[in-house]
Amino acid sequence: MTRHPAHLGDTIPTGPAHLRLIPTSEQTQLDPYMAQIVTNRKSGISLNHIIGCPLDCGYCVRHFWGNFEQKIPQLLVPTDEAVRLLVNHPEFLDHTTPIQLFNKATDPFLPGVKPHTFAVLEDLDRQGLTNLVLIITRFHVTQADMDRLESLHYVRPTLLITYSGIRDDRVEPIGKSTTTVDSIITAARHSERTKVILYWRPIVPGWNDDCASMAHVLGVAADAGVDALVFTGYYHKEENATYLREMGVPVPYGDDWQRRKMLPADLDARVVEAWRDSGISVPLFRKTSCGVTASWQLPDYNGHLGVPELCDICPPEQVARCAEALKAPTDEQVRDALDLFDFDPDTPFLIEHGHVLTAKLGEQRRYALQHLFGYQFWEVEHPHVHAAHGRALQGYELTPAEQEALDGARERLAAAARHEDD
Repeated sequence: MTRHPAHLGDTIPTGPAHLRLIPTSEQTQLDPYMAQIVTNRKSGISLNHIIGCPLDCGYCVRHFWGNFEQKIPQLLVPTDEAVRLLVNHPEFLDHTTPIQLFNKATDPFLPGVKPHTFAVLEDLDRQGLTNLVLIITRFHVTQADMDRLESLHYVRPTLLITYSGIRDDRVEPIGKSTTTVDSIITAARHSERTKVILYWRPIVPGWNDDCASMAHVLGVAADAGVDALVFTGYYHKEENATYLREMGVPVPYGDDWQRRKMLPADLDARVVEAWRDSGISVPLFRKTSCGVTASWQLPDYNGHLGVPELCDICPPEQVARCAEALKAPTDEQVRDALDLFDFDPDTPFLIEHGHVLTAKLGEQRRYALQHLFGYQFWEVEHPHVHAAHGRALQGYELTPAEQEALDGARERLAAAARHEDD
């Protein structure tokens, strides 16, 4: 049976003004990942003590963890407790670790969530923490919200306002309104210290990759005067694809499910070409941390210059900042960091040009190390491939040399481990 969102009328659902605390008995039924309050992701350590969202974006990652049907935002713990969990987390470093708020399971500017968003920010600010804070939204951002963000003294907030230009309201129900564009304009026009990024995502063949859609998004960025544009593809997994196909939405890429976002090389090239042809002055970036740090005139905390083909579109002054800061850690420094974070001291690693190759760390732990050193840490099972920019490999044809390097990563790390044992 074809399913449709329950709200294809003129109004956009917002959820309750006050949030319920989920009882412990119900929390035990959640997917373990959804129950995690603090996790490490590539763009920063992530605080998610509120889960549930009514916006019904068809490609939402909540499909993957069985939480898409929870439309009402609810609390896992009170907000003051969540902040304590964050700042006392063993992988959180004052003034260093970038923070993400509510990027996993809700929108931070929904009416019931927004008071908690500001409570977190203001608590961190009272503690004098200067960490970068990434806040991803597609909902209402008002002048009053911007005044409150501008009143922060220490934490460094960046609004990443998600706007794809997708017109099909089966994919993005909010797209039928001007909500997100209005928020981009309001945020950019009332920001001085706060940074504002148009988060151009997901870009998907057949949905919003036509010339008119691209020109429209670029025009919004230029007219609003945002600090940066960041673009990417979408997670192509069975759960969200099934949901969309049951609603009659054409979904590309067949059944080639991937752990990384899909954005083939030809689509990447067309996005960059459209941006260059537009002549707009807003800089374009392939990676979130690149756009955030460039807006704050800081080197990239993920060390993406270790993958230099990512940087062919970056402003020269940002490349210079990153080049000055990009320094490979020493063996001793990596071992000290493993000890600092209480990771397995026997974790194998190999320092190579532009990155450190590791095994059995897992995503969350390697990101903690990456943020500490501002240097790429790659898992040997999932090393990056030239020009794919850390995305799924569909649409990228490996040269024999690239395939040989990919196949050889495991052997190089094993050989280094044997040498260390000696």
